[in-house]
Amino acid sequence: MKFLSPVLWQFLVKWMTHSALFPPEASKMASDMDALIIFMTLVSLFGLVVVGILVATFSVLYSKKRHPVAEQIEGSTLLEATWTIIPLGLFLVMFVWGAVIYFRAFTPPPNALNIYVVGKQWMWKAEHPTGQHEINSLHVPTGRAVQLTLISQDVFHSFSIPAFRVKREAIPGRYNTVWFEPTVPGTYHLFCTQYCGTAHSAMIGEVVVLTPDDYKKWLAESTSGMSLAQNGERLFASLSCAACHNDKPDARGPSLANVYGAKLNLANGRTVIADDAYLREAILNPSQHNIEGYAPIMPTYQGQVSEEGVISLIEYIKNLDSNYRINQTLTTSDLLPESHGKTAPAAQGVKQ
Repeated sequence: MKFLSPVLWQFLVKWMTHSALFPPEASKMASDMDALIIFMTLVSLFGLVVVGILVATFSVLYSKKRHPVAEQIEGSTLLEATWTIIPLGLFLVMFVWGAVIYFRAFTPPPNALNIYVVGKQWMWKAEHPTGQHEINSLHVPTGRAVQLTLISQDVFHSFSIPAFRVKREAIPGRYNTVWFEPTVPGTYHLFCTQYCGTAHSAMIGEVVVLTPDDYKKWLAESTSGMSLAQNGERLFASLSCAACHNDKPDARGPSLANVYGAKLNLANGRTVIADDAYLREAILNPSQHNIEGYAPIMPTYQGQVSEEGVISLIEYIKNLDSNYRINQTLTTSDLLPESHGKTAPAAQGVKQ
């Protein structure tokens, strides 16, 4: 409809928004999703009206009063083919249309701004790569694709921003991603739409969409002084990971320089890509991800490193383009706040 009559489309959207039937359209993909929903609704209403009229008509024309003796009425092949082919065609249009939107919604652009979001009872914690941390709030710029990497620390949660037409589950032990491109500056509702315990209804927040200049200003004013990669470097040093992951000939673990995105051969014969999900599993469950040519001697850090700590380690590994930083961390003794007072086992090879 928006292609046939843009004016009518805008009128329809504004009417639905002000009537509280639809939330505002504040992302690049929102209008596409709304168009599909409206099309499906109109098709359903048309089918409802047609079936209702036919039922009412046949009830009158073929009532017992008009036809006290039942008659056998032969079917029509043309009629049966018509009411089969037309609905099938409409359903296929909906399927293809929905599939196109689905694959677009879950295939972020390569240059998307990546923000980590950790769900926990009962709050959302956003981690920006440049070091900003937010609780039940998320600041994003207009005109740029934003990818969210979601995970839960405890139970199932569901991250939903109605104005962006975004809804994605935050699952314990697994990363999920979703992306959007904000188009209209403003403040929008953020909900958890998966029942997650007694305070589920309080797990709400806001998404603040800023212009690019205002977003840069917010970044400068909200910095914690350290990026996620810098925090990851400190944690990497405190866990003694560099004792094994270095460029020495007798290193007990593989080099991590340029490992992110690389294709790796495991001892069990499998080949994997070192993405975020793999690195997380390699840190927390190293025995399941042993690299070919290295002994399975790395201890697990399950329960010792928080989800936020794992995210920092992953960001650090992402930015390793040489072993210079690894060698530097061999002499680094600073710890993250969560590591003070703890003695972690020496890392003997994060299996990539």
